[in-house]
Amino acid sequence: MLKLYSTAVTIFFGLDMIWLGLVANRFYKSHIGTFLRPDIQWGPALLFYGLFVLGLLVFVISPAVANGSIRSAIGYGALFGLISYATYDLTNLATLRDWPWIVSAVDMVWGGILGAVVSGLTVFIANRLF
Repeated sequence: MLKLYSTAVTIFFGLDMIWLGLVANRFYKSHIGTFLRPDIQWGPALLFYGLFVLGLLVFVISPAVANGSIRSAIGYGALFGLISYATYDLTNLATLRDWPWIVSAVDMVWGGILGAVVSGLTVFIANRLF
């Protein structure tokens, strides 16, 4: 279980850093720059990463490894990621003045993609190495 978690959290962190640092950095700054802190608070961020990956591990990755199904990992990982990111984004749309809908839409799609890729790659690696 620790090997699966370590693999998944490494993939997740790497992909999300590429997304936030390179791919979507300007997008987020242009749409929600007034909401962004000048400095990242790593404690809450790492807590989210740890909990998100734990959820993937329990609800998606472990069952997919047990069934030997990468397809299942990708599908359920996408759903888990979409729902997880929708919790944040739709709450922001409902409660924050001037929260841009486009940010929620992009973020929810990213959550789905991230959940799918992390789950699929982790199961692929587990099937080959563990």
